[in-house]
Amino acid sequence: MRIAIQGKPFEADMAPHLQQLFDELAARQAVIAVAETFREYLQHLRLPEGISTFRRGDSLRGTDFVLSIGGDGTLLDTVTYVGKHEIPILGINTGRLGFLSTVPPDRIPQAIDALFRGHFTLERRSLIHADTDPDVFGGLDFGLNEFSILKRDSSSMIVVHTYIDGEYLNSYWADGLVVSTPTGSTGYSLSCGGPVMLPQTNNFIIAPVCPHNLNVRPLIVPDHSIISFEIEGRSNNFLLSLDSRSVTVDAGVQIAVRREKFDATLVKLNHVNFLSTLRSKLNWGLDRRNPAGLSM
Repeated sequence: MRIAIQGKPFEADMAPHLQQLFDELAARQAVIAVAETFREYLQHLRLPEGISTFRRGDSLRGTDFVLSIGGDGTLLDTVTYVGKHEIPILGINTGRLGFLSTVPPDRIPQAIDALFRGHFTLERRSLIHADTDPDVFGGLDFGLNEFSILKRDSSSMIVVHTYIDGEYLNSYWADGLVVSTPTGSTGYSLSCGGPVMLPQTNNFIIAPVCPHNLNVRPLIVPDHSIISFEIEGRSNNFLLSLDSRSVTVDAGVQIAVRREKFDATLVKLNHVNFLSTLRSKLNWGLDRRNPAGLSM
C-alpha cells in the first residue's frame, strides 16, 4: 500500500503518537512519502528507510491514501495537494476541534488497521471553484470549505453586487460575503448565521458577514449555479479567500464561483459519521432533558 503524509508542526507530546504511526506503517511494509515541508518536523523520530518526499503540485497518482496530520486547517491544505486525483484523505487530529480530522492520536493504531482491513467508508465532498480575471490564486483555485470576499483591516464596509446565473440577486452592504459548500457549513458560514447542511447536499450557502441590513439573511442556492460578483467601497483593495488562502485584489478583478469539476474524498471509519460528529464537536443534544444526547 502506498501512503502519502502531509502535516503541520506538532507539540512535543504528539511525537510518541507519530512515532507509532510510522512504526505501524513500516510493520505493514507500506510505501511512504512525506510532504517536504512536513519532513523537517520529523527529525527527532525514527523514520523507516526508503521514505520519499513530495511537494505541492507533484503528482500523487498511484497513492492509496493521504494522511493529514494536524487540525481541520491542515486537512483543507491537504486537499490542495491531492487535487483532481481524488485520493482518499484520512485526517488525524493533532489540533483542536477536529471536525474534519476525526481520528484522535490515541486511536492511530486502530485507524491504520482499519485502512488495511478495509473497515471504512468513503465520503465525496463537493469543492468550490473560483474563476478570477486576472488569476489571483496561482492555480490553486478550489477549496473544500468556502470562498470569501472581505474588507481589508479596519476599512469601511463594502458593497458586493451578487448575481446568480447572470441574474441580479442583491447588493450586500456588509463586511464581506461567504459562499460555502456543505462541508463549510460548519465553519465560517456557521458563525455568520448560516445553516448546517449534510455533506451530500448539492447546494451553496451565500452568507453576508456582519450585514448592515438586518433583514438580509443567508441564502441556499443549488451548486450548479454560477455566482458572480462586483465589488465597490471606499477602499480600492479587498481580500479574496479560498479556505485559508487569502490574496489582496483591487476592485477591477472579475470574480465568479461554481462547483469544482472534481470532489474531495474523505475516509470515514466505521464508528464515525457526520451526525455523531455534530453531537460530539458542537455539543448537540447536550441537555439534562435529553439523556440520549448526554450519553452519545
